Amino acid sequence: MNEIVYLNGRLVPKNEAFISPDDRGFNFADGIYEVIKYYSGVAFRYADHIERLKRSLHEISLDFDDCDQFGAVFRELLERNNLAGQDAGIYLQISRGSSPRMHRFPDQSVPTVYACAFPFASNTEQLKNGISVITAEDIRWLRCDIKSVALLPNTLLFQKAVKEGAGEVIFIRDGIVTEASHSSVMAVKNGAVYTHPQSNLVLPGITQKVIMEICRAEGIEVIEKGIPEAVFKSMDEVIITGTGSEVTPVVNIDGTAVSDGNPGPVTRLIQERFFEQVHKTLQ
Repeated sequence: MNEIVYLNGRLVPKNEAFISPDDRGFNFADGIYEVIKYYSGVAFRYADHIERLKRSLHEISLDFDDCDQFGAVFRELLERNNLAGQDAGIYLQISRGSSPRMHRFPDQSVPTVYACAFPFASNTEQLKNGISVITAEDIRWLRCDIKSVALLPNTLLFQKAVKEGAGEVIFIRDGIVTEASHSSVMAVKNGAVYTHPQSNLVLPGITQKVIMEICRAEGIEVIEKGIPEAVFKSMDEVIITGTGSEVTPVVNIDGTAVSDGNPGPVTRLIQERFFEQVHKTLQ
């Protein structure tokens, strides 16, 4: 079956979906994106994702005010691709549209809006056993709070992790852990959960937000403070979080085991409570 995608107001077969070579997303990475997970056909934290989408649009001065349409569009995409009722993802990308190539914004442009649906099962092995990661210098730009399509630095560093047999790469900027190539980073020390404060250096994570809510409900202290590289490998537990990562334990950093090399008790509690919230959305 030919995959059906959404492009500029129409549902079309993917092999018939084309954009102009003058599209600013293609030429300048002048666009933003979101990824939303549907558990058994139900979107998780949909409103939070749309709120973050609107924020990214605002931060790059991209005028697009038709976000209310997407709920129905995404449901139709899932249905047309035989993914309704399954664990699936929606990828949405909005660029500034097409214009003659110039560095300034065009005087007039119509945004290019693209979305597709895909199977998105949880990685149960990684959730159970954890992953190894590497660390690398954070070479990205200074507006990481925008969910921009400009992901070349993330891609280059994640490819390095793949070559080294790791599951993710965690970024260090000026001696402080920021986030990972496609995940937020959280860590546990003496029962408290640490994570980088919201700033221009990190993306506001939806799953990270959920976990912070869980911690506070469970009486677990949350400290929004950057973790120094010098103590990172000595943390009691380390977690990467995200729409795809969910709540994945990190058990090894640059060849050094985290504690005893097994997922820790705080991580397990957070995992349990996270999936309880997922299941509640299905009721």
